[in-house]
Amino acid sequence: MDQAPRRRTRDRRDRGMRGPAVLPRTLGTPATRTQRMRFDSVVLDVVRVLDARWHDHLGLVEYAVEDTPLVPDDWDDEGVPLASLVRGQGATPSRLVLFRRPIEHRCDNREELRAMVFTVLVEQIAILLDMDPEDVDPREDD
Repeated sequence: MDQAPRRRTRDRRDRGMRGPAVLPRTLGTPATRTQRMRFDSVVLDVVRVLDARWHDHLGLVEYAVEDTPLVPDDWDDEGVPLASLVRGQGATPSRLVLFRRPIEHRCDNREELRAMVFTVLVEQIAILLDMDPEDVDPREDD
């Protein structure tokens, strides 16, 4: 009885598989997503929902994500800002920046993160449109 040679699962020093345990689907991309990539994905999802509804009223808006805000040395206990909004003038677009680390620090899971990002963006868009956040929130229409 001839048996096919067994495939070795261990190397000559009796070690198991070495190297990455998960291979990327597309070469040149990371196999797993980083926290920053997951946060950006959540922000993009929320921005799509809000921008689809308020695009005609908002005009040009640039959305951005930064890790942390730069606060001056004499910053008192007002809390750490979660977002920054700079109104545009003329052809210059408004710029809405979310700060990833302070937002993530307040959330325990992905659902809370999505809710926090949604709330912060609704508040910032309400400020930009000079409206109440309740009027901007698309969940109120459901």
